[in-house]
Amino acid sequence: MLIGDVARRSGVSARMLRHYDSLGLVRPTGRTEGGYREYSSEDIRRIFHIESLRSLGLSLREVGRALDDPGFTPSELVDDLIRQTRERIAGEMELLTRLRRIGAAEPVGWEDVLQTVALLQALGSESAGKRQRAALSSVERVPVPVEALVEAALSETDPNVAGALRWALAQSGDGGLALLAEGLGSPVAEVRERAVRSIAEIPDGAATALLRDALTRPDLVVRRHAALALGARGVVEAVPTLIDMIVEETNDVDAADALGALASDPTSADQIATRLVDRLAHDTESSARRRLTQALADIPGGTASRALADLSHDEDRAVALTAAYILNLRSAR
Repeated sequence: MLIGDVARRSGVSARMLRHYDSLGLVRPTGRTEGGYREYSSEDIRRIFHIESLRSLGLSLREVGRALDDPGFTPSELVDDLIRQTRERIAGEMELLTRLRRIGAAEPVGWEDVLQTVALLQALGSESAGKRQRAALSSVERVPVPVEALVEAALSETDPNVAGALRWALAQSGDGGLALLAEGLGSPVAEVRERAVRSIAEIPDGAATALLRDALTRPDLVVRRHAALALGARGVVEAVPTLIDMIVEETNDVDAADALGALASDPTSADQIATRLVDRLAHDTESSARRRLTQALADIPGGTASRALADLSHDEDRAVALTAAYILNLRSAR
């Protein structure tokens, strides 16, 4: 079969067949009287083998080795191809993500594109200072796509940079809430904590709903951050978790402040005082009871005052002295 016929039947161009010949990959078995290449059925079979191996990503040199080396074992080469393919896919996905983010920024001109690229690169910098400046400037200059801010916020380990990223997210509105909600379900504890802390700084109702949901999560750290944020927003569902934090001496001062803020509503004040008193009756550890007594200081109303009066005669001297001191302060107001 002449080269033109082989090209038509195999789909391999005549030029490529000549290239295979020059490399020694497929040398036609014979020649016609006029000196034209003439391929045998075995030659054509080898061409199809070459094309099959090339479809796996092998170079022509690797193809030749695979076909001609009797001792060749494919497993190592295939493993190499798998690794290279994964790296190539990862690189392409990274490029696709960057392009989508640039598109989401809705650039007007190439200057906007270049500024967005610079900010995205700065957010991924090894320098914490550059990352922080990028987060702060993302609001004042060309806005960084909210996806990039969320990704950076969920992966940031430097506390100063993390704070800047949470601020930038809060300024960008609620566009990142869906992604942050996904972060709450991450298998990585640190990511879950970063997600709830970022949500806590977004002031709208959708963020509050997510924080309410976070109160039911099994992750204790997530529940505590959600409770502190909800307490500041006047959400009474946070009260049980806040009281637990006081007992466990985990951000207990902040938790007591949040209870005090919630108690500005008279109805809530009596409910909070009742819960604190109930916990005092069931907790026997002295320092925990003292912290619970201190928490009553910022709870207005008769329920808290009566509880403090009773506690001023408590068997635990530290609790009694704390309650008496708070009563004196309340009387002086």
